[in-house]
Amino acid sequence: MNRLNRRSFLSKSVFATAGSYWGLTAYPYLLASPGSPANEVRLAVAGIRSQGNGHVERFQKLKGVKVVALCDPDRQILNQRLQQFKKQNQITDDAAIQGYADVRKALDRKDIDAIVIATPNHWHALIAIWACQAGKHVYVEKPVSHSIWEGRKIVEAARKYNRIVQAGTQQRSCRAVQEAARDVQAGKYGKVLWLHCSKLSARTTIGKVTEPQPVPDHIDYNLWAGPAPMTPVMRKQFHYDWHWQWPWGDGEMGNWGIHYIDDARHILGWNDVPTKVIAAGNRFAWDDNGQTPNMHFALFDYDGLKMVVDIRNLSDPGRPGDEEGALYLKSRGGNYIQCENAVIRLARGGGAAYDKEGKRIHQYQGDGGGAHGQNFIDAIRSGHRQDLAAEIEVGHFGTAICHQANIAYRVGAAASIDQVRESMKSHEDAVNTLQDMLEQLKGNQVDLAKTPFMVGPQLTYDRQQERFVGANAEQANPLLKVPYRDGFVVPDKV
Repeated sequence: MNRLNRRSFLSKSVFATAGSYWGLTAYPYLLASPGSPANEVRLAVAGIRSQGNGHVERFQKLKGVKVVALCDPDRQILNQRLQQFKKQNQITDDAAIQGYADVRKALDRKDIDAIVIATPNHWHALIAIWACQAGKHVYVEKPVSHSIWEGRKIVEAARKYNRIVQAGTQQRSCRAVQEAARDVQAGKYGKVLWLHCSKLSARTTIGKVTEPQPVPDHIDYNLWAGPAPMTPVMRKQFHYDWHWQWPWGDGEMGNWGIHYIDDARHILGWNDVPTKVIAAGNRFAWDDNGQTPNMHFALFDYDGLKMVVDIRNLSDPGRPGDEEGALYLKSRGGNYIQCENAVIRLARGGGAAYDKEGKRIHQYQGDGGGAHGQNFIDAIRSGHRQDLAAEIEVGHFGTAICHQANIAYRVGAAASIDQVRESMKSHEDAVNTLQDMLEQLKGNQVDLAKTPFMVGPQLTYDRQQERFVGANAEQANPLLKVPYRDGFVVPDKV
């Protein structure tokens, strides 16, 4: 393995490929097959502050699709989005678009065919299951679940009620990833030896409060919390920063890591999840209310094939182009797939294959998955879940790997660098990843004596049971499921 080649890959910005995601609006659905009044698809969208608002605009532009309901427990956002929608679409009839604080009221409507879920993570599974039970089709954003157990429950609901359920891992619809998958699985570059999956993107601290913060009076906190604890708010910013607190979010592993993890599954043709995992990291440099790690890497074993997943949110003062430790650099990372005869470097927007001398031998051009929304609508019209690019079980498996990595970290304990290195010694790329992280932490002046790495024991996962087995399973299995509040319980039997 050539460490310099991999490090060069990690230091570059999405390979500067044509059609790179950064030149596009996030999730830019392309118009595809036309619809007609006879087969119009009527949608509700739940969670409309940011990503969901984009979904509203893009789905409304698809032919034969009409957004008829917006759902959000933040009354201020709901009213703003309703007025914005009416203005943009020149709607004067108030009945044409309705707003609901409680998503259940939208699901009760018989004239709604499907729902798009872009709420905080802790709501994804319950709304998806309720929607299936109500006879609706579902588009659920990534990560599709907040725990491995509830992800399986969404799959069960989709099967029981025969619903079309698409996961929001839109790179499944990217032609670059699809082409790379065909080439790799056909053996074009020889046997896959190992792969490195990364997302290196600087963020800032979320700040620290020492006392509970008031919930804005325009937010129905009971409906916002839903299945999750309705505990005092310990973060400066109510919205978005829940990503970095375990009761509601899944950290960067579930926020961004899911995309490249799912690409890896897609390209390699994995039909399940790895059976062994060990993880290390911590929330370094920031003294804030965040709980999830900002430097996190995991070593997976999928039937003998090793994969490192490497997620980092700190700036990198020692890396060329970041001498000032500037934040919000162009995002770096993607998938580095080492084959016998070539290496594939692929991120959102495309990538390329290179021979052993580093010469580019094939360009993979993509659009980041622009037609993913249209794919969902087309599958609703065909009635065949097999037509989906990211059918819910596919989304469940990709999300489950994120949960495996988070669980492997959360059962960890403080360790010395030698102990972390020893835990990763079975794979050279994992050891090299640790060294890369150490250099980055040094550039951030992190004192590892005060904030050491956390490292967990190796965990073994049983695919059939969807739970951990053997040594250390008793530590990990309680994290396969999250607790629920009365009235918002994800049911054992869907």
